[in-house]
Amino acid sequence: MNNIFLIPFFGLLITIAVFPLINPHLWEKNKTKAVVSAIFGVPVLIYLILKSPAKVLHVGEEFISFISLVTSLFIVSGGIFIYIRKKPTPLLNTAILFFGSILANLVGTTGASMILVRPFLRLNRWRKNTFHIPIFFIFTVSNVGGGLTPIGDPPLFMGFLKGVPFFWSLKLFPIWLFEISIILIVFFIWDSITLRKEKYPETLEREGDKILIFGKRNFVYLGLILLAVIFLHFPFREIVQWTAAILSLKTTPKRIREDNEFTFHPAEEVAIVFAGIFATMTPVLDYLKDNADKFGINEPWQFFFLTGFLSSFLDNAPTYLTFFSLAQGISEKFGLTPQIAGVWEPFLKAISCGAVFFGANTYIGNAPNFMVKSISEDMRVKAPNFIAYLLYSFIILIPSFTAAAYIFFDFLR
Repeated sequence: MNNIFLIPFFGLLITIAVFPLINPHLWEKNKTKAVVSAIFGVPVLIYLILKSPAKVLHVGEEFISFISLVTSLFIVSGGIFIYIRKKPTPLLNTAILFFGSILANLVGTTGASMILVRPFLRLNRWRKNTFHIPIFFIFTVSNVGGGLTPIGDPPLFMGFLKGVPFFWSLKLFPIWLFEISIILIVFFIWDSITLRKEKYPETLEREGDKILIFGKRNFVYLGLILLAVIFLHFPFREIVQWTAAILSLKTTPKRIREDNEFTFHPAEEVAIVFAGIFATMTPVLDYLKDNADKFGINEPWQFFFLTGFLSSFLDNAPTYLTFFSLAQGISEKFGLTPQIAGVWEPFLKAISCGAVFFGANTYIGNAPNFMVKSISEDMRVKAPNFIAYLLYSFIILIPSFTAAAYIFFDFLR
């Protein structure tokens, strides 16, 4: 395969990472993203059609499966509105983040973020010290929380499409629990210190406690999507997912989606950007698999940190696929066992955790991150700027990731 066709993939990822920093207003337009995806993707797509039409059909099938899952979860979760009126406590706030982390594995990190971010912010926005509220929400619900199922985060679903069994990712539970526990302990201490200085408004005190959930029928649609992923294959899986999404749109009262400020813009953005990613990634994946033994990467902790570092600044799904393919090549050449979908299991655990966990390091590491920041600012709950957020993630997350690498991936041992 001509190595010149490796360039578009990396060019597209760098553009996705840098463009929003240079001209965020222009990048917000999906037309801009469509032009960028076409510039990098169309030449590779033409090349692949001429060279290997069967491979193009296979990649197209994977793209349809990916977009069907992400979009259907986004639509259905957008029809669920949760209203919480209680006096916030560090324990209640921590419980919400833990619940959201579990929920992320059933509706995806984007879906869980959409469902919970506004109730969580409303619960706390009367406070003066709220800087940490969106930060820890992004750490847990929008990222680390989705590390247990292929539905949880796009990288794991890409692995599922590549042959990783649906329930295999439950083996990540000890690592997931370790990370979530550390983050939530830090949050609980931080929230306890800041909340102690706050005075709960008497007007809210008089309104009493209540938790209301609207659009409950959408939980049935979420169940249909989950069952389709587990038991069905292409194209029946996707037909069920889109059916659930259409039923959600038809049967959910418009007021619920209006209260959630639901729009199709994020789903359109994902479809446009990933069209370019899927078009350009095939030559890179083939090259990495064929040349895996030339990169000097042969330890699980190396895969954990390298996958994680790139997932912090580039999209974590294609980063996962890049190192997945590299690990396949190494596993095959050295006959490492046991293998899952052609990847030595310790490598796969490291790649999966690196892609999911490190997406929390920056606003551009995972799709929900910027959404949460934007919603926070709309609701007048301060969120840190790009550099400040990076500082918080470096101080809080990197030590916990290093500890996880030492315990689970033999780093420095």
